[in-house]
Amino acid sequence: MGTMTLRLVVGVDGSESCLLAVDWAVDEAARHGVPLRLVYASLWERYEAGLPSAGLERPSGQVLAEHTVASAADRAERRNPDVKITTDIIPEDAVTALVRAGDEAFALVTGSRGRGELKGLLLGSVGLGVSARAGCPVVVVRGDRVGLEGAHERILLGLGETGTSTEAVRFAFREAEVRGCVLDVVHAWRRPAYDRSGDRLQRGGPADTYEEDAATVIDAVLTAASAEHPHVRTRPAALEGPAGKILVDRSAAADLVIVGARHRRAHLGFQLGCVSHTLLHHAQCPVAVVPERQ
Repeated sequence: MGTMTLRLVVGVDGSESCLLAVDWAVDEAARHGVPLRLVYASLWERYEAGLPSAGLERPSGQVLAEHTVASAADRAERRNPDVKITTDIIPEDAVTALVRAGDEAFALVTGSRGRGELKGLLLGSVGLGVSARAGCPVVVVRGDRVGLEGAHERILLGLGETGTSTEAVRFAFREAEVRGCVLDVVHAWRRPAYDRSGDRLQRGGPADTYEEDAATVIDAVLTAASAEHPHVRTRPAALEGPAGKILVDRSAAADLVIVGARHRRAHLGFQLGCVSHTLLHHAQCPVAVVPERQ
């Protein structure tokens, strides 16, 4: 299925964070020429079934859901009347419903925090859960206004080890192409303190090839992708240091930061890698987590 037949899905819940996500998703749908699907998911039916009826009129979950979706659709239409919009209300856990919606999505978009979540919370449970489990790219919308509006005209791609970023690279080049912007490609590297024989490594010594190795990784990736997207301008950088910190720092001058992910099962469910986790909590612009095909 080509991207032109897929929809961009955005989770809505009426929160301020969700409204920013809707705005971002409308702009993204327009850029790629895809329809937008607004999804409201909640377990209100299960909760209300167990509540005693005291004869008091109160707004039901269904009414709240319908109002939330209608408001979001109205906002989206005002922002760009040319984007085709559909809405869905799903009486199901939000993460489960959105992950399933992602099976037929170009990408999933969520806000960084949901309704009623603690003030000061860095990332809401839905954004984290969807990012860890979805089979399609997930964009968590966060950051300052300049980045949200795409005013930096720069996208940041964080490359992991060889073979972990193939889908992320495709996604990043496609984004840079439709936006007509620069693609910064960063591969972070670390110099170990000791070599395999246990001797302390000296800077500039014969074993000090880590920066060259990192540059080689970038070159290999860019050669293939640039052939498919010859008009995308790239700026490669092999930088020493922790990848998460480097990408968070650089996200201040980007409109979108993109990383690849391999979903790992752990005893508590799915887990994200350290770099994805760091960006989702601290990046200064929207974050796209792009899963590798299993």
